[in-house]
Amino acid sequence: MTEPTGGGGSHLDDRVLAALEGVDRRLAFNGLRRLLGAHPESLSRSLHRLERTGQVVRADGGYRVPGAGRLSGPVPPTPARAIARIELPAGTPRAAVVDRLAGRWFGSLRWLGSVADGSELRLVWAGRDGAPAVSLGVDRSAVRVYLPESATDAAGSAAYDLLRHAVDAVRPLARATGDPNGRSAEPRSLRVSVEN
Repeated sequence: MTEPTGGGGSHLDDRVLAALEGVDRRLAFNGLRRLLGAHPESLSRSLHRLERTGQVVRADGGYRVPGAGRLSGPVPPTPARAIARIELPAGTPRAAVVDRLAGRWFGSLRWLGSVADGSELRLVWAGRDGAPAVSLGVDRSAVRVYLPESATDAAGSAAYDLLRHAVDAVRPLARATGDPNGRSAEPRSLRVSVEN
């Protein structure tokens, strides 16, 4: 089903590379499959070809293009607006927040991958139809839930569901970082702001 291109590759190879281009963009195998509408065996062969030629590397959380340039392509959805923000207590490690959320499915949201966007790491989920639907940005001070401007009501509902999961993921971390001296601390309340 793919069209051969120069160098023994395929049209699917070109589409994989286009999806992975960006600054530290990583997409999970199933995220790529959903995004590209590719058959699993075809995608696997394409990724193996691209790995052999050094155009793609397997990394934590998926596949990426080594030394990729500017941010482009279908992930994250643009333009998007922040619909909610969770303030992270001082000392909360960003990696711990990401570890609790990345790679997981939430309701109708299916994991796609991640994109580093400046100081923010964007985690991206797709709807069941494969279109990028909701993203979650994590930096040193906050977690933000983003929704595309053209989002459907179903995507909006899924975004608020993702917000609930993000709060549940951050809450135990807030308790663990409550006292800088390592003593048992009172649980800290999370500051969550929601925009309409």
